[in-house]
Amino acid sequence: MFKPSPIDAVQVCEYQDVRSALLEKREIAFLDVREEDPHAQAHPLFAANFPLSRVELDAYSKLPRRDVQIVTLDEGDVGLQESDAMLAARRLVSLGFTRVAVFAGGVRAWQAAGGELFRDVNVPSKSFGELVEAKKHTPSLSAPEVKALIDQQADVVIVDARRYDEYNTMSIPTATSCPGAELVLRIAELAPRPETQVIVNCAGRTRSIIGTQSLINAGIPNKVSALRNGTIGWTLAGQVLDKGETRKFKDVSEQTMRTAAARARSVAERAGVKRTTWLDAQTWQTQVERTTYFFDARTPEEYAAGHITGFRSTPGGQLVQETEMVAPVRGARIVLVDSDGVRANMTASWLAQMAWDVYVLTDVPAAAFAEKGQWVAALAQSPIVPAISVTELVAGLAAQKLVALDLSKHAQYVQGHVPGAQYVLRSKFKQALSVLPQASAYVLVCPDGLLSGYAHAEIAALLQVPVSVLAGGTQAWKVAGQPLEKGATALLSEPIDRYKRPYEGTDAPREAMQAYLDWEFGLVAQLGVDGTHHFEVV
Repeated sequence: MFKPSPIDAVQVCEYQDVRSALLEKREIAFLDVREEDPHAQAHPLFAANFPLSRVELDAYSKLPRRDVQIVTLDEGDVGLQESDAMLAARRLVSLGFTRVAVFAGGVRAWQAAGGELFRDVNVPSKSFGELVEAKKHTPSLSAPEVKALIDQQADVVIVDARRYDEYNTMSIPTATSCPGAELVLRIAELAPRPETQVIVNCAGRTRSIIGTQSLINAGIPNKVSALRNGTIGWTLAGQVLDKGETRKFKDVSEQTMRTAAARARSVAERAGVKRTTWLDAQTWQTQVERTTYFFDARTPEEYAAGHITGFRSTPGGQLVQETEMVAPVRGARIVLVDSDGVRANMTASWLAQMAWDVYVLTDVPAAAFAEKGQWVAALAQSPIVPAISVTELVAGLAAQKLVALDLSKHAQYVQGHVPGAQYVLRSKFKQALSVLPQASAYVLVCPDGLLSGYAHAEIAALLQVPVSVLAGGTQAWKVAGQPLEKGATALLSEPIDRYKRPYEGTDAPREAMQAYLDWEFGLVAQLGVDGTHHFEVV
């Protein structure tokens, strides 16, 4: 049982409270409020990263039910009252969430109580992928074996199951971009001859395992194998990756779509995927007693051209890979939709095996896909704060009357910021005070002005001098034609808001890549020790 606490309507809970909720499949949002890098160093299996810096930006879109049980978690290195977990909990209460608890003692207490800790990000999905390979003996080929096939000009098609931007950064020679959820829909036209061997790759292991097994489960006639260890394995073998390739899948015929849909429906039924009607889905969108996520499994381009109101664009392959990033409430219901009967069913088949209560939406009228454009997150109301225009900021900087403090993500700051702006993490602002340039007034900057507004009150209280925000943020600065400064020019905080993945880019040390693979190999054993996952491979 969660124990009530009189502190600002925030509860306090312990290891057994959270573990029981997970074992009983009750809805729980177990939120690690540290920045992504410390989260990636060690966290419980189902602790979703939910940084303190971004609570107001993420809360309403990722926690759609106001009375869901929420538990906040941090390092556990300071007292409960001073902790980031307590601060995040109070922010959530102020946003209208009514069942919020702090995990007493943080990650350290979880481990001390016997809880298993996991490294890296997207761990539920990655550990599930390893379990799939262990249970299904998913076939794979080594990097030298695949290179030999390419050199021999063998009858082979290589498909890259990652996002297109990842493929474009680095790819296996001759590979075509075909993100995971697209594979069953498009493989018949990428490899029309049954004799053609199909090889699926990603950067490491998970998406190539899931992609390969998807094609096998769907019963395609071709021989299918994963590229063992992906682009990491290719690099460790001393082989050269292509860069900047643009080969992409093409549209498919009606017949190909119908055949793929039948295959996908069969796979989904074997996995226990449920069906729901358009009428039921509309009812669920107004329910408050159950957390339901509504996801569109098609490509972002198709989504932008026309989608159902209330559905979020989450391409299926990435949803399986990064489920907790968009659905942090474990035990919630997920509804998937597409326009072809393939991508939603294949995605749902995997989510069902990962113990999600997942439904595929059927009988959707074509007119329902009427909303155009990108998905827009529900946001907390912006407070009214002192704001200045781009013109005023230009004048203040020129007169050296202001110091600009940039609260953006580090990657955004590096890509371009107001010249002279100091990068500082909102969650680490107090620690940055000792190195903060002295000024009689400060201006908060972020990409669009939203985060600056949310952070204004707490930062103004710390600085005790006039603090304003740049109206419209960096975007307004760019629209006004002002120059941007690029690079990590002035860092007041360590850039820990994003964990450097060993499988991204082309500059990871060999030792880091090998260590990552070794870690993945050990995930099945960790799952067994943890015991809360309910995964069932069919």
